[in-house]
Amino acid sequence: MANVKVWQKREIELNAEGRYDNAYRDVDVWADLEGPGFRKRVYGFWAGGDRFLIRLVAPAAGEWRYATGSNQDDSGLNGITGSFTADEWSEPEKQANPCRRGMVVATENGHGFMYADGTPVYILADTEWALFTYRYPWHDDDASRELGPDMGFKDVIRFRKKQGFNAVATISCFPGWQNDGLPPSIILDEERGIFLRSGWSVRSSDPSSGGLSIKDMHNEGGKPFEFPGRVPGYEQAFPDVERLNPRYFDFLDRKIDWLNEQGFTVFMETVRRDCSTVWKEYYPWPDSYSRYIQYMFSRYQAHNCLFSPIHLDSTHASVPARDYSEAANAVLDTYGPPPFGTLCGTNAHGTTLANYGHTDEARWLTFHQIGNLAREHDHYWYLTEIYNTSPPVPALNGEPYYPGDRNGNGPDRIQVPGDTEEADRRCRSGVYGNFLSGGFAGYFYGAEGMWGGDIEPEAHWKFWDALEYESGNQVRHILEFMSVVEDGPSVLIPDAELVTPNKAGEPLGYRGWAFCARTADFGTLLLYFEKDRRKATVRGLPYGSTYRIKWFDPRSGEWLENETPVLRANDINRIGLPDVPTRDDWGLCMMRVPGDCTMEQ
Repeated sequence: MANVKVWQKREIELNAEGRYDNAYRDVDVWADLEGPGFRKRVYGFWAGGDRFLIRLVAPAAGEWRYATGSNQDDSGLNGITGSFTADEWSEPEKQANPCRRGMVVATENGHGFMYADGTPVYILADTEWALFTYRYPWHDDDASRELGPDMGFKDVIRFRKKQGFNAVATISCFPGWQNDGLPPSIILDEERGIFLRSGWSVRSSDPSSGGLSIKDMHNEGGKPFEFPGRVPGYEQAFPDVERLNPRYFDFLDRKIDWLNEQGFTVFMETVRRDCSTVWKEYYPWPDSYSRYIQYMFSRYQAHNCLFSPIHLDSTHASVPARDYSEAANAVLDTYGPPPFGTLCGTNAHGTTLANYGHTDEARWLTFHQIGNLAREHDHYWYLTEIYNTSPPVPALNGEPYYPGDRNGNGPDRIQVPGDTEEADRRCRSGVYGNFLSGGFAGYFYGAEGMWGGDIEPEAHWKFWDALEYESGNQVRHILEFMSVVEDGPSVLIPDAELVTPNKAGEPLGYRGWAFCARTADFGTLLLYFEKDRRKATVRGLPYGSTYRIKWFDPRSGEWLENETPVLRANDINRIGLPDVPTRDDWGLCMMRVPGDCTMEQ
């Protein structure tokens, strides 16, 4: 094997001598990899026919060697040895592509993310659950296509990259979703809650359409699993999840390779929860589900990814959350954690801390999330709860407010069109409110039309419409807002109670609340005020401290250039803040003045 760069994906290809009825299910292959400070077993996967691949990276520069093995007596799989040299990337090369800095891992204090080389990173992802399907078509060429129905996968990523995004949130596949004439929701046993599928139907602006057509989710390689399946009477509606189609995942490889080349980290969930009840009823559980988790982990362990064993956006049409945890823990017990440090979290029905427990119960879980049915500002507090868990792990919001959400969010539960200032404002509440509540690892933006890859003529919003929402252009400004914290956002402490009043609006809404996070020494405070907040005071400040303040415009990402006032804490350690520049939402930075009386003591 030729010389490689550190963290550059490489493959060991093996050709089995034996013949196996179900190589995906029955054959384990691995390479025992050794190098500077590293000695681990790296598992591979069946790639179709007699081919097996083991994907690996060198986490450090130097000499590396490996020897392969398997759970079969097969000379094509066992005893293959090799070596290679890994060289470090230069700093300009790393700046050109941050994925060259290594996997995204937890910061030393456990509250944020950084690359393996120690560079802090805030994951700013676009939610495109259907990204690996034909809805975002792959083009081998690099030609640019204009915004509209002709644009493909690469065009979407280029668009988001220009807006400052550095990650995508995806689901690897949707096993039972196809346009087969059957309705989107099929209940096989209502009493026991067994669903063949419960998928996204095509939603139309025309009420007469009924929205009854399920979204097809194949890709250029077909469907992820083989047919026929084992569900009586529905053999062509739900596949055999113990027989995998590698060709489908070949096209995932192309997209994930390209994403990493663009500097994008990929948050990838195995499947959506709607296939779980029939999976558990008709196939071995947790063994067959664990097998699929391990397949995904081993296939993408050498990519810059964040893993997830399930997309649990709701408890409807789903096995209990702890059933997924049982399967994921079993992978950990049998194969160990991902060898190159890939972290694992998952989408939440509210909060992963409630769904799965902390890391003592969900041993596979290495970062927490909140999201989906808990989207208004009353729920941002769950990130503070996660911040205070021990041992600490990073946290983020994986499904916040979606502009154009067809179900509506807020006290009125009325849909707000995604291309309106109100939708933009609600998104800003999510971005800044979640961040200051303890979501220092990242934020997954999402938009109606985008997350489902809507392309049907009758769909109200197409994904290329959603790309133009102004909220998606404003998300990047959180990076400028947090840039005043020299050591990165993970050093902040969420402390909304420093601001009073801080809850002057409806609990299930996006107006009138204030949020705050600070450094341990109170040297820097970051605040965010939603629209319609009351006049506020910051309390609990160090005695005699003095602060310079400057306002931040979350619409433009600009700090106000007007004269910055200097405010001094009074004799009960409080500072009354001036009014916000306008009645809309604003950020604020308070920087302690060097040499104030407290610092001189």
